[in-house]
Amino acid sequence: MKICIYGAGAVGGHIAGRLAGSEAQVSLIARGEQLAAIRAHGLRVETRNGTLVSNPVATDRPEDLEPQDIVIVAVKAPALPAIAEHISSLLHEDSLVVFVMNGIPWWYFHSHGGALDDTPLRRLDPEQALWNHIGPERAVGAVAYTACSVIAPGVIRAENPVNRLVIGRPDGKPDARLDALAALLNPSGLEVTVTAKIRDAVWTKLLMNLIGGSLAVLTASPMKDVLNNPAVAGTAKAMAAEGAAIARALDCDPGDPYEGLNKLAKSSHLQSIAQDLLAGRPMEIDAMFRVPLDLAELVQVPTPNLDLIIDLATQRARAASQYQDTTK
Repeated sequence: MKICIYGAGAVGGHIAGRLAGSEAQVSLIARGEQLAAIRAHGLRVETRNGTLVSNPVATDRPEDLEPQDIVIVAVKAPALPAIAEHISSLLHEDSLVVFVMNGIPWWYFHSHGGALDDTPLRRLDPEQALWNHIGPERAVGAVAYTACSVIAPGVIRAENPVNRLVIGRPDGKPDARLDALAALLNPSGLEVTVTAKIRDAVWTKLLMNLIGGSLAVLTASPMKDVLNNPAVAGTAKAMAAEGAAIARALDCDPGDPYEGLNKLAKSSHLQSIAQDLLAGRPMEIDAMFRVPLDLAELVQVPTPNLDLIIDLATQRARAASQYQDTTK
């Protein structure tokens, strides 16, 4: 099986390092210092169980690679429309494209059913480049539970003792190719679950991102240092309840909204969107914050606490010149 990881940052590099010891033919799309380091010294992934060193094929020219069976896309949501055509150059007739990302994905309403079926999300795919060049029928959702960071060019640290990936097709149908991908990754220490309800998994993780991401943007602090304040903890609990209400109004089951909140309260890892703010990188404001509020309005769920905190976090990103609302 030919597998290309598009985006060799913290999450993509981690997955590539895990796949390197499998029977798959692994390639990477990377750029800049990360690409140069991987070419010169290989890819290093530091885990709790040791360091994984590999030498995958790495390039910044997708068109130079053969068509792939699976493309795993691990770039931030704001960058996706601009690379849609490059991703399409990696595909053959039966390729799958696995989008590992935070927040609401661009394909969310594909095969959703009901009145909202195939509703476009203009904030995430404004010119429908992803819809047209890749096609939602190829898309696979993926939700990652991996606290990873790039600590030096070509070197990635996975902090979690247990790393998980939940994957599934928007239509919920079984797919032998996803089972094969899980079989390749599971022995590596990255636990992969294939689900028929990927939207439920999206919302379960999103509830944590709505709270942890927005509060981290405002405080530049890990959640264990934020949620020990009773006033903040009370607001966070109200945010979790509102997020769960949006999910349920969209016929999704996000699970216990307070379970993720309890996990956040113990986390010493700074949320990735806050890391992006501090580093001057593009932020996933729309996918993680604005689109969920758009969906709340769509299904008429009141979200006063989410509105306040997310509007403040959005303004923080806007003041840093790291967010511009393209819908206005």
